[in-house]
Amino acid sequence: MKEAIEKLKDALASAECILIGAGAGLSAAAGYDYAGTRFLKYFSDFHERFGIEDIYSGGFYPFPSREIFWAWWSRSIYINRYAPMPESDIYPNLLRLTAGRDYFVLTTNVDHAFQRTGFDKERLFYTQGDYGLFQSSKPAVASAGRTYDNEESIRAMLAAQGFAFAEDGELLLPESGVPRMAIPTDLIPYCPHDGAEMTTNLRADERFVEDAGWHAAAGRYTDYLAQTEGRGTLLIELGVGMNTPGIIKYPFWRMTAERADVTFVSINKGMAYVPDAIAARSIVIDGDIAEVLREIV
Repeated sequence: MKEAIEKLKDALASAECILIGAGAGLSAAAGYDYAGTRFLKYFSDFHERFGIEDIYSGGFYPFPSREIFWAWWSRSIYINRYAPMPESDIYPNLLRLTAGRDYFVLTTNVDHAFQRTGFDKERLFYTQGDYGLFQSSKPAVASAGRTYDNEESIRAMLAAQGFAFAEDGELLLPESGVPRMAIPTDLIPYCPHDGAEMTTNLRADERFVEDAGWHAAAGRYTDYLAQTEGRGTLLIELGVGMNTPGIIKYPFWRMTAERADVTFVSINKGMAYVPDAIAARSIVIDGDIAEVLREIV
């Protein structure tokens, strides 16, 4: 791994453009654990009643009422979007790595961690949505293309369950330790433009709303790709798996195959891989993202 890290340092030093592709593995490495202690701290009641084992799978559970559904989602959204970020040097080190550089970030993550760390909003494209936004569950006509900030609504749902908020934003369990597993019916969010119940602005099907901000970011990404042509470009893939390979992984491979001025990097513990056709212009590191970034920075 040391040899690969040295190659990466050299590639970073000579790169004119840096394009980061960030997947779920990056946020997981940075402490956004969806199972284990963090899950049980806030969802032990859901685990006991419904047998749910982690935050990800719980998002697909067919809850028996909308009041329980929103109790689940308010907790999930808050701890992954508004609560203090987990203690990790991953995102700060990435910010240092890109300081003063011509960079762009393409990510499938929806936790807003890049922007919260201080990355330039104009250099970020969140393709799959944002935990911090609601949209209509039936977007059409008046609600088409619209998203809605949800922090106030989410906080109200949590307070109704008995949670409190520390000064730094940490979500605090009720003094009894047992939160209510449902929100009041009048806190179920409805779209102000079409009256339909709200839902999360996360890409799940064709109803996902790509709002004006999404399209602006997509345009900036397209423009960035165009301006890298003919310039030494480093593609850094971080924690990208095979759930949605068509967004980051395959386009990065294709760009590497088609352009002689591109170097591809994959840092992914247990899942680092590159096709033989581009192996000569790739740096593959099967290791912990945090450790690798510390070595580089």
